[in-house]
Amino acid sequence: MIQGRSVPDDSPGAPGGEVYDWYQRGVKLLQDGSPAAAASLLERAVEAEPESRSIREALARAQFNSRQYDRAVDSFRWIVDANPAEDYAYFGLGLSLWRTGDMEAAQEPLAIAVAMRPDERNYVTALKNVRATLRARRDM
Repeated sequence: MIQGRSVPDDSPGAPGGEVYDWYQRGVKLLQDGSPAAAASLLERAVEAEPESRSIREALARAQFNSRQYDRAVDSFRWIVDANPAEDYAYFGLGLSLWRTGDMEAAQEPLAIAVAMRPDERNYVTALKNVRATLRARRDM
């Protein structure tokens, strides 16, 4: 939950407004194709509201889209640990692990995402691709 409280921060470059404003601006930056800028702003929001899954998910997406895959792994893993019913977080975790090159580790969260939402084509496709890559590596 995003509280919308104002967090005083007079450090240089600190964003103005309340945490909810930071979240909104971060999401807008992400939608507008500026994931690195979004991640920077959303990191501030997470510092102010560390228990907010909404902010964490936006941050994880921004990190993934700005190719900060190790950081995205940490953010998506935090969401999964906080709420194991978040199928999208398992999907994001699996994709992030895949992008770090850890295909073995990527397989499990993707399989969980598919088990939770077998109708979600993106989840199924990602799992099939990871498994095909692992099979190809074993067959070499």
